[in-house]
Amino acid sequence: MTSSSVLDLAPVVPVVVLEDAGDAVPLARALVAGGLPAIEVTLRTAAALDAIRAVAAEVPDAVVGAGTVISARNVADTVAAGARFLVSPGWTDALLDAMKGSGLPFLPGVSTTSEVVSLLERGVSEMKFFPAEAAGGTAYLKALSAPLPQARFCPTGGISAASAPSYLALPNVGCVGGSWMVPGDAVAARDWARVERLAAEAAALRG
Repeated sequence: MTSSSVLDLAPVVPVVVLEDAGDAVPLARALVAGGLPAIEVTLRTAAALDAIRAVAAEVPDAVVGAGTVISARNVADTVAAGARFLVSPGWTDALLDAMKGSGLPFLPGVSTTSEVVSLLERGVSEMKFFPAEAAGGTAYLKALSAPLPQARFCPTGGISAASAPSYLALPNVGCVGGSWMVPGDAVAARDWARVERLAAEAAALRG
């Protein structure tokens, strides 16, 4: 990884849910070709670890990470599979210790000011804001920037191509996470050209 920060790899991190690990490599290649090298594969399906393993082995230009990391076991399994960053929807002390211990960049999930302050106390300044739209969206993040300027976020959850630019314009947002460039029908049809086109549009959101 050229940067130690997930937030600086690309303006948009695709959030990928794969039912078939066989789709992982062509999907990752399409995303990378479109300009989105950081790819979050969520641990929501039985295929996730195999998908991470395949992308790590076969798509060298991709920076594959694991999402929906909620336990120390998840951390160990995804590190072993070749994940290069970790993302959680929320955090506990035990999960935070495991993610720190992995040696990988990680984004623990927050949705309240107290959670942000707690992470800053522990030396963590880069976080996932989730679920972004439901938790207050750009207005909430804008309100956090004055008292807590040292915190930087990757908002994820309900963000679209239309709303992403308003998030990316905020000083405390490094990137956004979303799945609009990997629509389920395109993945099911294995329409990788469409995925690449949508990825290119997303990569151009911060010009």
